[in-house]
Amino acid sequence: MALDGPAERRDEAQAALGNGNGNGNGNGNGVTSLPPPSRPTGRPTGAAAYADRRLRVNPNTEHKPQDYSDLRGEYAPVVYSALERHLPPSLLEADRDVKLQFMRDVLAHYWPPGERNKVQRHKEYKQRILHLYKPLHQELYNMHPSSFFLPTFLEAIRNNTEESFRSIMTEPIPGVYSFAMLQPGFCEMLLQEVENFESWVHTAKFKIMRPNTMNKYGAVLDDFGLDVMLNQFMEQFIAPISEVFYREVGGGTLDTHHAFVVEYGKDRDVELGFHVDDSEVTLNVCLGKQFSGGELYFRGIRCENHVNSETQHEEMYDYSHVPGQAVLHRGRHRHGARPTSSGLRINLLLWCRSSVFREMKKYQKDFSSWCGECQREKRERQIHAVKATKRAFLRGAEGALM
Repeated sequence: MALDGPAERRDEAQAALGNGNGNGNGNGNGVTSLPPPSRPTGRPTGAAAYADRRLRVNPNTEHKPQDYSDLRGEYAPVVYSALERHLPPSLLEADRDVKLQFMRDVLAHYWPPGERNKVQRHKEYKQRILHLYKPLHQELYNMHPSSFFLPTFLEAIRNNTEESFRSIMTEPIPGVYSFAMLQPGFCEMLLQEVENFESWVHTAKFKIMRPNTMNKYGAVLDDFGLDVMLNQFMEQFIAPISEVFYREVGGGTLDTHHAFVVEYGKDRDVELGFHVDDSEVTLNVCLGKQFSGGELYFRGIRCENHVNSETQHEEMYDYSHVPGQAVLHRGRHRHGARPTSSGLRINLLLWCRSSVFREMKKYQKDFSSWCGECQREKRERQIHAVKATKRAFLRGAEGALM
């Protein structure tokens, strides 16, 4: 099975804190050593005094991070807020400037100059679009929950319990959740806005960046001004669900996103190959229009080490899209899309990412909390260990009787 590479990175925060696939090995418990920043000569002061400290693997949920919304620069403020919960205890009460410098020293290890230049070019690209493009539906660019979401979905979010979430969902296979989510009016407005943007791109002869390396059609919603609204979409309406169902893959620390629409049908992409997403949690919502085919097929959750391993029968599931209906799954849940045989299908994708999870994942070795193949191998080891213990016990019993 061949898997295409990750999507082109567009988030400054995501580019700063890990590679596109979030690869890495290590231990998921305890603390994680990081390369210390360079120390000045003489007695260390400020952030340098904490250079030999270690980040916490698990966030300090009782700690309230300081406000970084006033910062403008290389990293999004949410990155600092998320990372602060992982600072060593001795640093949590330090001055903000000291914590900020420490975190910047840490982040600098994972963002080479080439990535900085890439992010800067994309910033300039977005600024040109925002300066020239005139939105069709200005109301889309601010969050209006009652206009965007169905009442049943909003009620589940307000209650914010596993029971309330499950009351509106089906879980056809472990880790894949389907539920009615979006108002028809919102779907139609978003479709019209995307069509308006694509028409403007064609008329202005403006280069458009496609969503990822696998889709030749569609548009990145963040590029023409919807990023603020979509970040609220993630933080207020996806993160609460992810914290309940996907904590082991960073569902409780989502801090950046990549949002786009994809188009399937005649003169568009026809199908999507077998792959994993460049996300921790993926939301996929069908916006319309009339179509047949295009089923989404799932084939098991895998870590990077087992991404090409065989699929077990119980891991196979095909999902049929319905306009307004959402499907939520882990980014590492292998999947693909069957050919759209007629009509036009357009889907909204929201790739939700956790910068902290990606950093900590580099030091993990055991992914059996979520990887299906790791779980299978762990069960086999346990079975072999039990059998070996029984054999040793029987040999000892036989020796005692002789």
